[in-house]
Amino acid sequence: MKSKTRIMYVEDKSKGINGPARIGRVVSSKSGETLHYAGQTFFALRHSGLKANFQDSETGHPYWIARARKDGADRLFKGAGDPPVIDDNVREEYWRDIRGLPDPALG
Repeated sequence: MKSKTRIMYVEDKSKGINGPARIGRVVSSKSGETLHYAGQTFFALRHSGLKANFQDSETGHPYWIARARKDGADRLFKGAGDPPVIDDNVREEYWRDIRGLPDPALG
């Protein structure tokens, strides 16, 4: 089965509505029902009523996983929580191709 990769926003919702978040390269199944990121596997939630759209296959923890946004407003609930950590292996591509801005870490 063919998979595809994409830079995505991954937020852990297990401890509340604004959990720790990362931006990194996610591998998805052809259907998009299964995602893989940082050694974790996530399954899509359907009609769960939760403020999450995926669930960790091992822990059962809820996650919000979505395509990284150009405007940087990735959180499901705005205005709270720390900014997401951007994985080093996607940092340059994220700022250049997603945000269309220079990497602020480069000065």
